[in-house]
Amino acid sequence: MDPVIVVGAGPVGLALALALAQQGVPCVVLDETPGDDVRRPARTVVLHPDTGAMVERLGCATTRDEGARWTGWRTLRRKQELLRLSFGDGPEDDGRAPLHLPQHSLTRGLRQAAAAEDLVQIVTGTKLDSIEQDASGITAHTRGSESTWWRGSYLVGCDGARSTVRKLLDIRFPGRTAVERHAVAALRTELPWPDEALLHRMPPGRGSGEEVTARPLPDGAWRIDWLLPPRGDLVTPDVLVARVRDTLAGWCGETPPYELIDTGVYTLHHRLARRWRTGRAFLAGDAAHLLGAIGTQGLQEGLRDAENLAWKLALAWHHGASRTLLDSYQAERRTAVAARLRAADQSLPILRGGRGLRTRLPGTTRGHDTLLADGHLGRGPLGAPPGYARSPLAPPRTASGTPTGTEAGTPVADVRVTAPDGMTVRLRDRLGRGQLLVVLVAPGTGVWDRQHWLKAGVMPRLAAAVTALPVRAELLVTEGYPGASAHTVLLVRPDGHLVAAFTGVRPAELYACADAARGGAPAPAEAPAPQERTQDRAQDRTQGRTADIN
Repeated sequence: MDPVIVVGAGPVGLALALALAQQGVPCVVLDETPGDDVRRPARTVVLHPDTGAMVERLGCATTRDEGARWTGWRTLRRKQELLRLSFGDGPEDDGRAPLHLPQHSLTRGLRQAAAAEDLVQIVTGTKLDSIEQDASGITAHTRGSESTWWRGSYLVGCDGARSTVRKLLDIRFPGRTAVERHAVAALRTELPWPDEALLHRMPPGRGSGEEVTARPLPDGAWRIDWLLPPRGDLVTPDVLVARVRDTLAGWCGETPPYELIDTGVYTLHHRLARRWRTGRAFLAGDAAHLLGAIGTQGLQEGLRDAENLAWKLALAWHHGASRTLLDSYQAERRTAVAARLRAADQSLPILRGGRGLRTRLPGTTRGHDTLLADGHLGRGPLGAPPGYARSPLAPPRTASGTPTGTEAGTPVADVRVTAPDGMTVRLRDRLGRGQLLVVLVAPGTGVWDRQHWLKAGVMPRLAAAVTALPVRAELLVTEGYPGASAHTVLLVRPDGHLVAAFTGVRPAELYACADAARGGAPAPAEAPAPQERTQDRAQDRTQGRTADIN
């Protein structure tokens, strides 16, 4: 079968290719650049526990070597501390501490992992100019040093805000321009809050503005962001240096010695593609959505796109897929990102509106500042990992279903589990392998030799039920799970979202839920509908719609 074509070699495209390769699917990554990642220390990414674990599973070494885990978070308003969180130093705390690193380091680490993967081929200096679909696959044409045709089973556009794939598919990209604007500086200095991130509203210092964020990087470096008016005067280097000096002096009493490493001004847009799938072609990352106001991150959502899509394409590539399974990518991810954008847009008038507006809206100032921290910390509607309770892959409720601390459709807790081979790991370590996970809650198994409990109680019957499932699955055992009683059985998707939980071993219901999670039996290949057929379209039809995206 033909490989999957991934257009774009940014973090999302590389992560998708690696995730597919780990599930035995070959990929061709078409990279328009020469393959050299430009160093921009002021352009960084914050990975929350779910995306950080995903990147580590993909073999990206730079998250360990060039990332900084925050030890805490502070929200201040003038001189008053409104919120303080400590992430601690233990291994359990590291699982929930945000990881902060330069985006070029993340890209380089993913590119190195891809270079070591036999199933990933990266082709640099190639620009896509047409795609065509038929019943059995998709063909892409690129130009560069020479023109080339590429044949693939599927194609995924991870080629950024000005996506060529999106334009060729004639997909609209509506939204709002210049939602927020920030001046940014990466510098090396000593601040009063070592290794802690800080959100400071109404900070001291005449040139600090209304809101400043400071986030630690490795080797004593920091990224500092100043909120600017959405449309305002040009921020010159002299103005930015004055902001740096005023802000540092306000925090430290006087301007401490500092080394300015990099600067920039970033304008944030909110946009959402009308469709994320046309036949065998998909969109992911900035090609499908733009967000970033109030602490939210487009790259974070782009990595979640890659994880959601990878296991579905892998299942389709190996075994075939129903239309429901492939359609579920748009149904789940577009709905989740739309909810994130809606939450940010609803919060903006509260958090950024005029003083008169804020006094008429419910909630205290402290509550508003806590809301503002949610996007940075990965909490609430602005930052928490999404749930897919209304997914087309959700099974119907059954009489034997039982509640746990995790609602159906949401990410499972990262408990310790034991595999039949005796290996004990975190549950997140078993994700991303293209298989369902069946987890039995069995208190006391940790004190018994594995050869005894494998043949005792409900294990033999459960093992037989797992073997009979319509898709590949792995059986795991855990001592305990939040909110679950003994002998509860959890069915978990390859991307870590809970399908269902049962009281005891229910082979028929387990089978039905596994079948629902794969979208039902694979359908025979069909030619794309006329409205889904992709041709070499004139790009000037859609360039005007996205010309205002920076």
